[in-house]
Amino acid sequence: MVGIVTTGHDVADARLHRTVAALRRAGAEVWVHGLGDPAKGPVDAKVTTSPRTGRFKRYLRSLTWPWKGRADILLTIDPDTAPAARLATRLRGGRWVADVHEDYRELVRDRSWVRPAMLAFVRSFVSFLNRVIARADLVLVADEHVPPRDAKNRFVMRNEPDVTVLPPMPAEAPGTEAPRALYIGDNRTSRGLRVMIEAVAATADDEVPWHLDLVGPVATGDRDWFDARLREPDARLITFHDRQPPRDAWRLASHASVGMCLLADTAAFREAMPSKVYEYLAMGLPTIATALPRVRRLLEDEEAGVIVEDADATTAALRRFIGDDQFRWHLITGARVAGERLRYRPSPYDEAARRIVELA
Repeated sequence: MVGIVTTGHDVADARLHRTVAALRRAGAEVWVHGLGDPAKGPVDAKVTTSPRTGRFKRYLRSLTWPWKGRADILLTIDPDTAPAARLATRLRGGRWVADVHEDYRELVRDRSWVRPAMLAFVRSFVSFLNRVIARADLVLVADEHVPPRDAKNRFVMRNEPDVTVLPPMPAEAPGTEAPRALYIGDNRTSRGLRVMIEAVAATADDEVPWHLDLVGPVATGDRDWFDARLREPDARLITFHDRQPPRDAWRLASHASVGMCLLADTAAFREAMPSKVYEYLAMGLPTIATALPRVRRLLEDEEAGVIVEDADATTAALRRFIGDDQFRWHLITGARVAGERLRYRPSPYDEAARRIVELA
């Protein structure tokens, strides 16, 4: 039995769904306790949830939730649960697996609640948590650069697509009569929220305007701006789907023309390879992205995307996609070829699941 607890992630989280799917393929029984709507949690797992709370109650949960339920293997996702997870598995028996989604020490720079005066303390505390995580029986990290690098048993479980939670690649690319751009993920300024909206809204008076499907929660610091912006006339081109489980979110890709990945060039993102880029390609979607080194390299090597700097450049890329047939089909062909190859690549989630099950 594998028990998964998360005090900060919704049970609709895509990486969580991919992990559970791989564990089930490996023959493990799984229960999950996290946040959000249990109906949007991973299939074939027992899912329970609690309502979202403030930071103080989340801290208390980080001390108590690792003691919930019984499991041969406890898998935690959030760094703040690490001390309690280590203590719980040492006192009660069982093994502890820590899944580290991102470089949280750098990511805290992007959180509105971390005031400048708090930054040094918060980063020091995350460094302490990383040292605790390094002592887990198995540490899964989302990429090679993600700490802790000195973990005794560390496996890079990259955010690559799990085709079992994706619909089939559409047999044909959509036409240009009503083009749609797609973004799936957290919606916040540093992840391109405002750039995407302004870029698409700028096509409102074009002969062929674009539409934008946004899937995922909106950050608290962007919520007031977002709500006000969607009340403006050109925002009729924007459809907000909020948070969706992966299977529902990726159904929208069947009607999309391009995927969006407009992350800011921050220390937390600079060396990242977002899973959505792989997933866009696996669905045959060319990607419009900012110039993060690894994203640029992938899209240029596959000839499957466009690199942009700002909203104006994004609008220009969208217009060219519609107006230049040779350009459009070159990108579509590159994306579909890359996507077919990705769908036959061995999944790092299956290898991680094998390692988790072997711990028992």
